[in-house]
Amino acid sequence: MSLSVDSIIERIGGAEKIASLTGVGTEAVRKWRQARAIPPKHWPVVAKAAGVPIEALQPGASGVETSSSEFSSHDQKRDSIMSEQSGAVSGAIPDGATAALVLADGTVFWGVGFGAPATGEAIGEICFSTGMTGYQETLTDPSFAGQIITFTFPHIGNVGTNAEDDEAARVSARGLVVKQDLTEPANWRSAESLDAWLKERGVPGICGVDTRALTLRIRDKGPQTAVLAHVVDGKLDIEALKKVAVAWPGLEGMDLAKVVTCEKPYGWSQGVWEWPSATKPLPAKLRKVVAVDYGAKRNILRCLATAGCDVTVVPATTTAEEILALKPEGVFLSNGPGDPAATAAYAVPAIRGVLDAGVPVFGICLGHQLLALALGGKTYKLERGHRGANQPVKDLATGRVEITSQNHGFAVDERSLPNEVRVTHVSLFDRSNEGIASNTLPAFSVQYHPEASPGPSDSFYLFERFVAMIDARQASGVKTG
Repeated sequence: MSLSVDSIIERIGGAEKIASLTGVGTEAVRKWRQARAIPPKHWPVVAKAAGVPIEALQPGASGVETSSSEFSSHDQKRDSIMSEQSGAVSGAIPDGATAALVLADGTVFWGVGFGAPATGEAIGEICFSTGMTGYQETLTDPSFAGQIITFTFPHIGNVGTNAEDDEAARVSARGLVVKQDLTEPANWRSAESLDAWLKERGVPGICGVDTRALTLRIRDKGPQTAVLAHVVDGKLDIEALKKVAVAWPGLEGMDLAKVVTCEKPYGWSQGVWEWPSATKPLPAKLRKVVAVDYGAKRNILRCLATAGCDVTVVPATTTAEEILALKPEGVFLSNGPGDPAATAAYAVPAIRGVLDAGVPVFGICLGHQLLALALGGKTYKLERGHRGANQPVKDLATGRVEITSQNHGFAVDERSLPNEVRVTHVSLFDRSNEGIASNTLPAFSVQYHPEASPGPSDSFYLFERFVAMIDARQASGVKTG
């Protein structure tokens, strides 16, 4: 009896059933149908479920239709590499592998290199992002400084890249890890492929990695250091790379805001995008706001401008005296990378000085953590960081649930907050803190990114709340500064 791939899938019980048995998505099963071949690593499970010998699943077997032109040797090579993922360091390099991701615990993930050739190595904390869109915005988010990003969504590169979607002047992430080969761009806004874009910016990547296994390891064992390296001939000294990973100190105690901040103050007057080619006009009334750049994304500045702020951006190390000399009606504390306790050495005195002057303050991400420290709280390293555009957060005052964009590995310890600081938002994933407000000062902050980019825009109201706080302060006649 001759069985096609379609017949085998139906014999097992359909696409959803075979996807569940093999641990893949139904989209992968659709591609098996299209290619008229099932990847070798799934043969044992599929053969047993279908009640056929493994030999019947091999390309060219009389029982199964195959198409060598559709099921390419490159796909087979990638699947072979993925099947070689190892929990222990091995001297044997899988056939076709030109890159490796080596974790500090000794785990090695083999793959195919792309982007800039990492003839040395890219080292950082390995993390994963669950966002399905916005890979360019993610890579250019300064909050990812010191990190290698694993994208859990398999189709990366499908919209290409363009100048408008950069969230900063340079890529701060140290590398990226993806499952599939980079998708060729198919979008009207694309100006350049992701591979070429990465090469120009000196950022290495690796594909063909079992990102599900990697994500589970990060989730279950917590953050750790990884080294990404690839060369053309595939010769890699895995033992040496492991030693490099073990020796890296990690993000705790690391001040990275100084690395990604702007060099000198500048003004910002561009509003949020209004496609296809323009930005929203700014309100007639503008409030003078100083934004402290700990690693600010451009869309944050756009949101501030659209909400009615005349924005002046200043470096992370700007003192309270220098900020107040600009006579701001409000001060914004931006997102950023690294350990807030390390950045606090110079940031907290500046924030405290602004608070003592009675100037309204709004912080997000790292700015949220720094405000908490300035108000007397403490921060800690999360066992599982929050990174992605689908993070649920509850507003405790209204009961409303927002789907938010997040990127952080540290959090505010609610138990350390003084009585005059109240908790306003909480994560529905792990109950960690997502927002605070002072009961005695005009200051509030959230852990997530209300500007999105990428992500939902549920939380834009926070920028409007900041502007309303400024207006109320001005209307009250209370002098600031």
